[in-house]
Amino acid sequence: MGENISYSKIIGLILGPLLFSLVLLMGDPSSQTVWKVLALACWMITWWVTESVPIPVTALLPMVLLPYLGVFTVAESTAPYASPIIFLFMGGFIIALGMEKHNLHQRIALNLIKITGTSANGIIWGFMVATALLSMWISNTATTVMMLPIAISVIDLLFKENKSQHQGYQLFALGLMLSIAYSANIGGSMTLIGTPPNVVMAGYLSEMLAYEMNFSTWLMIGVPTGLIMLGLTYFILTRFLFVSDIGVIEGSEKLIIEKLHGLGSFSKEEKMVASIFALTASGWIFKSQINSFLGGPFLSDTTTAMVGGLLMFIMPVNLKQGGFLLQWEDTKKLPWGILVLFGGGMCLAKAMEKSGIINMIGDFVAANSSLGTFSLIAIVVALVLFMTELMSNVALITIFLPVIIGVSQGLNIDPMILVIPATIAASCAFMMPISTPPNAIVFASGHIHIREMMRAGFFLNLLSISVLTLVGFILVPILFL
Repeated sequence: MGENISYSKIIGLILGPLLFSLVLLMGDPSSQTVWKVLALACWMITWWVTESVPIPVTALLPMVLLPYLGVFTVAESTAPYASPIIFLFMGGFIIALGMEKHNLHQRIALNLIKITGTSANGIIWGFMVATALLSMWISNTATTVMMLPIAISVIDLLFKENKSQHQGYQLFALGLMLSIAYSANIGGSMTLIGTPPNVVMAGYLSEMLAYEMNFSTWLMIGVPTGLIMLGLTYFILTRFLFVSDIGVIEGSEKLIIEKLHGLGSFSKEEKMVASIFALTASGWIFKSQINSFLGGPFLSDTTTAMVGGLLMFIMPVNLKQGGFLLQWEDTKKLPWGILVLFGGGMCLAKAMEKSGIINMIGDFVAANSSLGTFSLIAIVVALVLFMTELMSNVALITIFLPVIIGVSQGLNIDPMILVIPATIAASCAFMMPISTPPNAIVFASGHIHIREMMRAGFFLNLLSISVLTLVGFILVPILFL
């Protein structure tokens, strides 16, 4: 039995094709291509914002409609769906599947938490570091789902100590739950494959600006920014918003050790997955040095990712029984819809560029803007950050980045100055349970009320605007220009 569809989704379902038809009818015959692409964009944006149909389904519209409208040939409209960026992310997904299937991610997390100590704040910091580190490589949703039961077990220790009515307990539980969600969001922004908006950005830079955002290049901006955000988030949660003053939580170390013992010894499968992961990460990070040694561009981020993914299927665990690290059935868990969404977004952006819409946006802004670069970065970051509280961050970036690129070109400033902080801002949704899956997951734990998440998120949003504006104004020019 299907879910009841909301009135907003019904309205959006009808409004999308209706706007498409109206824009086509009202368009200027002298610039038909522009109006055809605008009509398609209106339809897609309407469906993306209202989520009348699944977001990846909307992303298939350019493949069908652009050849019908005469904007692209079939070959041109389907090419972005097979972009190298998509296979980069696919390879990363497959490696993450291997880590999850064989519980390597859980072993890493528990060992990190064990290192950080047994005080309340130490436990929160341990969970934040472990969550962010895992979210750099596997989906923030999977990371949060894994970390939540471990955190709840730690909180339950306080019940056994008859401290459930103690205000410090409530504050610790709040801080711990929110720290997991926020760290998952921040951690994903630190690597190129950590979160969908980063991959959408890389695709746009490749398609529209002929710029290849390398994995190692993004680390130079993603890791420092993420670490700053992680440290400030920890400070705000534990020293300002939720000061628990609990001290050492008795039994927490024993609990973590028990969970580690439950995983058993380091298995053959875990060692193999860890080796493949280390090999792939090394290929990404040291690609330039490896290519220089080999004397040519033999290695790319995409081929490295796909080699890592292939190894998951061809490395035998037990040859006699035909066992491998991953079976093809495991790919049912791959987020195929996200890969389709990347293709649809890049196809639409390519059409907007070909029709001249991007240049028109840039010319309009250049003629009507007197903002300085610093103010412009702050406005763009604030817009993205608060909009992503209410809609899918990947849909927002898919819609918004081509506009940002057009604005930067119109003002004759390097697009990186706006694109990079805007992309990271899309991962900084802290206020609403609906903003990101990690927010929703921890909210469902019952330890958080929406007013508490909104209060903490509002402060962190303001903090993010300040940090990302400075990143765009100071750090991006140093690293990219």
